[in-house]
Amino acid sequence: MMAKALALNGARKVYVLGRRIDKLNEVANSSPHGNIVPVVCDVTSKDSLQGVADHLRKDVGFVNIVVCNAGVSGPSHGHGLPNPPSIKDIQNQVLSTPPEEFTRAFEVNVTGVYYTAFAFLDLLAAGNTARNFCDGRVKSQVLITSSIGSFNRSLGVSFAYNTSKAAVTHLTKMLANYFVPFEIRVNALAPGLFPSEISAVMLGDKVNSGEGAFEKTFLPAERLGNEDDMGGTVLYLASKAGAYCNGLILVIDGGRLCILPGSY
Repeated sequence: MMAKALALNGARKVYVLGRRIDKLNEVANSSPHGNIVPVVCDVTSKDSLQGVADHLRKDVGFVNIVVCNAGVSGPSHGHGLPNPPSIKDIQNQVLSTPPEEFTRAFEVNVTGVYYTAFAFLDLLAAGNTARNFCDGRVKSQVLITSSIGSFNRSLGVSFAYNTSKAAVTHLTKMLANYFVPFEIRVNALAPGLFPSEISAVMLGDKVNSGEGAFEKTFLPAERLGNEDDMGGTVLYLASKAGAYCNGLILVIDGGRLCILPGSY
């Protein structure tokens, strides 16, 4: 959704990074302009990130926006347990899960974001120097995908997911502060329920549902977020319209946080 919105609205090149070349090619084929470029990369590998950054230095020499969007859900909690579960049921489920599965969520959702932002930092600075975007009036930006899970006090997707997203929400604010001297902005999206592999864990066969699919008591908008919702939001933050935003955590959730015990 993000890559397509940028590619169809004036971006010269949109590089999409990920581990699965088949998924990357699907995204690349979504633009008739041929301006989405698939690049295999693992955001948990410093060497992989630096290799892509080296490629971009040779290919274009700058970037205007880096979107840190990789994410995993972490081990589920509560699925398959009796209703209501006993303390022993809960304890056995958690302690039978290797700790590495829990920390994997932080490796991707937090550490991966941190190293991605720094791997492309000089390219973002070069984008500011080039003043090639909106006559230099829009400063380079790191845009991070967090989640409303970072504000949700109930279980949501998983303990690992929600706590890792809380960490990356605060990381956004720290990076925004740290990058001020370099005129590089950092903002984050906190999406609610959009069609994705992660939301499928919660929603099952309702993951592609449209208008009226949900009760207001679950989701006030009564539908999942769609391509227009996400595309318009990304274009706002990437354009002159959002050029004054820095350190922003933008909730886009159809009102879901309104009915959750939260800390936003």
